Amino acid sequence: MKKSITYREAGVDIESAEQSLDKVKVAIAKTHNRQVLKNIGAFGGFYEFPIQDYRKPVLISSTDGVGTKLLVAMMMNKHDTVGQDLVNHCINDIAVCGAHPLFFLDYFGCGKLHPEVFQQIIMGFVAACNAAGLPLIGGETAEMPDLYQPGEYDLAGTIVGVVEKENIIDGQSIQAGDILIGISSAGLHTNGYSLARKVLFSKYQPQDYVQELGTTVGEELLKIHPNYYPLISDVIQNFPVKGLAHITGGGLYKNTTRIIPNGLEPVFEWNSWPVLPIFSLIQDLGNVPLSDMRQTFNMGIGLVMVLEKDSASNLSGLSDAYPYSIYQIGEIRKAKA
Repeated sequence: MKKSITYREAGVDIESAEQSLDKVKVAIAKTHNRQVLKNIGAFGGFYEFPIQDYRKPVLISSTDGVGTKLLVAMMMNKHDTVGQDLVNHCINDIAVCGAHPLFFLDYFGCGKLHPEVFQQIIMGFVAACNAAGLPLIGGETAEMPDLYQPGEYDLAGTIVGVVEKENIIDGQSIQAGDILIGISSAGLHTNGYSLARKVLFSKYQPQDYVQELGTTVGEELLKIHPNYYPLISDVIQNFPVKGLAHITGGGLYKNTTRIIPNGLEPVFEWNSWPVLPIFSLIQDLGNVPLSDMRQTFNMGIGLVMVLEKDSASNLSGLSDAYPYSIYQIGEIRKAKA
């Protein structure tokens, strides 16, 4: 008689995955608001759009991941921060377009589901969603043996937001002479980890304390990508913001250029803000060319705002209300022929 092979023996334990999800359903439900019509478990997330609040609503969506920062989380066996990174990164991507975030969905893929790891990650999603008032209305958990190495997993997130059509921030009104305002970053955020890992782990272990960082390498690399939406919302309600750029892969120049009309370019005063110690350490240890540093990392600026010169000086008071430093870091000029 042929030996029968079960799905569990093939490497997928549906019951274990369901039990793990059951343990976090209550926490997920606490992120919901009155617009969410169904709990986790249906074939889709149900969200009743608040049409009464808008005249000409435009939906803005984004999908992203955390990249190889996940490998640092695996090395540290610390998984409660990368979920927060993902939520906050996605929020920032639509917030710079002027959007208010409506809801979030997640994807978790692994070779074998380890309940304690899964639960830490989901609780990271929940923590960031609760802090942002953002419902987590659905997601996908995929257990795929042979596709991932033991202990490995991947994350992705999708966010949907809304903006009144007339309030879309697209940079089209930017002109030569406008000022670039930089908002400080917390560290690498969620970009540049392939280069950072190659350099730093050639000398250090994740648990090594580094004097100039004031913490261990692992803890420095797992610093949470901040949610800039509260600051962005405050600024766009009180100042005539012409453009906003979330500084992710590609660095300051390439991300800022994405929102600037043809014929113009951003000119940065690279010495107008302090470069964070982590970036100096990576550059010195790896002898990384300055051009590579600037197009790989945020270099200490996580968000760029474009305003008229007369408005820029009035932003200084925001430093007291938010845990960021604010710098005037350059201006818009006509592009060189």
